[in-house]
Amino acid sequence: MNFIQGWYVIYTKSRCEKKTAQKLIQQNFQVYLPLQKTVSQWSDRKKEIEKPLFSSYVFIYLETMNDYFKALTVEGVVLFIKFGDKLIRVLDEEINRITFFLNQFSEVEIKNSSELKVGDLKRINTGPFENYECEIIKINSKQKICVQINSLQQSLLAEIQSYHLI
Repeated sequence: MNFIQGWYVIYTKSRCEKKTAQKLIQQNFQVYLPLQKTVSQWSDRKKEIEKPLFSSYVFIYLETMNDYFKALTVEGVVLFIKFGDKLIRVLDEEINRITFFLNQFSEVEIKNSSELKVGDLKRINTGPFENYECEIIKINSKQKICVQINSLQQSLLAEIQSYHLI
């Protein structure tokens, strides 16, 4: 396997993202687990919780191939995400984009890229994503922008006013 130092994606046991990330940190790995705040409703109360943005995914920075094998032994790690026999490496720019996106938008949803309908490509003319190209998707009759994260085949969606598009 041809190895390049960088960010990779671990698939975890269901609902074990936080525990797995913590165990990886204890093993001296650099880990990124994007979280978003959401309100959960129980029968007797509402509570704000932090949920992983990507279900069952934890990003890990691997410096050597030995790190790959060491990470596989950590409890909660199921496997590394691959396409075919090639490990998926996430660019630093994409990790930064996810972080920036979460800092700018309070409500973010994940859609599998294969589920998205092909829409108009537009350019954002104002705000933190000025000059970014985006794909328009109508959901509940509201305009939403789609920022594609290619190496994950996932997309981030956020509401934006139509007059911010050209």
